[in-house]
Amino acid sequence: MHANYINGAWVDGVDTRNNINPSNLADIVGEYAQADAAQTSQAIAAARAAAYDWARTTGQRRADILDAVGTEILARKEELGRLLSREEGKTLPEGIGEASRAGYIFKFFAGEALRIQGEKLPMTRPGVEADVTREPVGVVGIIAPWNFPIAIPAWKIAPALAYGNTVVFKPADLVPGSAWALAEILSRAGLPAGVFNLVMGRGGIVGQTILDDKRVDAISFTGSVATGRRVAQAAMTRLAKVQLEMGGKNPMVVLDDADLNVAVESCINGAFFSTGQRCTASSRLIVQKGIYPRFVAAMQERLKSLKVDDALLAGTDIGPVVDESQLAQNEQYVSIGREEGAKLAYGGERVKRATEGFYMTPALFVDCSNDLRISREEIFGPVAAVIPADSFEHALELANDTEFGLSSGICTTSLKYATQFKRDSQAGMVMVNCPTAGVDYHVPFGGRKGSSYGSREQGRYAAEFYTSVKTAYTAA
Repeated sequence: MHANYINGAWVDGVDTRNNINPSNLADIVGEYAQADAAQTSQAIAAARAAAYDWARTTGQRRADILDAVGTEILARKEELGRLLSREEGKTLPEGIGEASRAGYIFKFFAGEALRIQGEKLPMTRPGVEADVTREPVGVVGIIAPWNFPIAIPAWKIAPALAYGNTVVFKPADLVPGSAWALAEILSRAGLPAGVFNLVMGRGGIVGQTILDDKRVDAISFTGSVATGRRVAQAAMTRLAKVQLEMGGKNPMVVLDDADLNVAVESCINGAFFSTGQRCTASSRLIVQKGIYPRFVAAMQERLKSLKVDDALLAGTDIGPVVDESQLAQNEQYVSIGREEGAKLAYGGERVKRATEGFYMTPALFVDCSNDLRISREEIFGPVAAVIPADSFEHALELANDTEFGLSSGICTTSLKYATQFKRDSQAGMVMVNCPTAGVDYHVPFGGRKGSSYGSREQGRYAAEFYTSVKTAYTAA
């Protein structure tokens, strides 16, 4: 049994939960502890007690610890990637790639621990100067989703520790394995007791306890829009600092002048890889009418070549959906699309493989309008809607006509249109001739409108959330 990690010790939970492989329902990845409110409170108390001393450690000590964590993750990337793919359903290359990304995130923030910036400013009064410095926020509650079970925890935990905060980490119920493996590495990295705590369990118990406890100074959450709103309300009620990354209904615009192969590969990757279970997935493919017939035909042919199977098998392009409820939701949206009059050009079917799992062929709807539910609501599965556009201006209007604003993309050979799209797209991240999904670890991640709230994640911009700015005056 895999225990929780509280105040530097492994602690059994009040219950356990089996971690099931979505590629093979007979395969139990492991048995993981479930914390209750009392254990979560103990973890928060440990983080609070450790906060003062950890905030005053040297940047070099924090850098050495984070660098060691990154080094071990990279050395074990195949093992950790296999665990990730086994519990979440990403293909093995995707799992290994995500584990590698987590390692590099820790190494990046090891460097940032030594680059915390400030300013010394001359004042308007003679003999007075001011220092502007960044200090840790304090205790950070981290609530992570299931779709990136090691990378997203890494890009929250690493900056929190780098900038001198202590952490209480709640992973998603569906994927405790990668979180536990990361916690086990952190437990041996030299962190003082209480600086990092892992509490696995239900969101309504563990997550809610983190949200409501006044000893938690800041909360970083990634998940659904509905849950994000509840997190924001709870945090604002007690004026805790909060950072939310939520949904997306991301457009990929394909203009008449696009390179067809580039467009198809960008859309296949963005819409369907990682089984479409990415908040940055391009689920709306907005295609200019001149290239529309050729694009649809090429997409159908490319989809036929994709192999849907066990995530661990060589040659698998698309693994299973994460669980039965997500698969049922995907099927419901396929039915909704048909009922609304969209044409299902490919896929959308539950399929059987050698092992029992949550398998579905990627679904491509064509001749859609932007007001259909499948064009407006986040499905979070391998389902994409192709929407015709009259012109670049019409395509841009359609792209921006959404309550979300996380990521967007355009495929074009026109520098004019690429430049205008980058400027006028109402999204936090914009891609030209590449998939809407896939952001490097050293650049800011986040969106606009209903997709994000608060400061950006990743890169140097992470300091905005994980530190507090102080202005100190000195008179000669």
